Amino acid sequence: MIRRAINEDIPGIMKLLVQVDMVHHNGRPDIFKGPATKYDEEQLKEIIKDDTKPIFVYVDEKGSVLGHAFCIFMQTKEHRILTDIKTLYIDDICVDENARGQHVGTKLFEYVSEFAKENEFYNITLNVWECNPTALEFYKKMGLVPQKYGMEMILK
Repeated sequence: MIRRAINEDIPGIMKLLVQVDMVHHNGRPDIFKGPATKYDEEQLKEIIKDDTKPIFVYVDEKGSVLGHAFCIFMQTKEHRILTDIKTLYIDDICVDENARGQHVGTKLFEYVSEFAKENEFYNITLNVWECNPTALEFYKKMGLVPQKYGMEMILK
């Protein structure tokens, strides 16, 4: 049910990307345009080919995409103050609004965690917007803890 994305998954992924954007747009319309997607179909085709940016999808028995996790390999090397670690960054994770409550997100996150362990990553990181408390609670439930805080002051 969970595997690397293929080009045939792009329509389902695009649908989820709009859902992600709308969660953020509804929470922060001053920042997120909505409805939109952060990637177009051509960009997704390129990402799907890139082994350093795996997209994992959760599909049902009919092949419909019920969830996705966009990941990016990140590595710090020979930095003046940071240690040399390999991080798996989750750039985007989404469960179709019609599949929520079916543990799709939990299964996707567990899959990504196993992938990270098998590939000897030091940690998994991600960003979550303050306007998305449901996601924040989900990530806490998955065992993530704050690493740093991004703060703002709106000047308008």
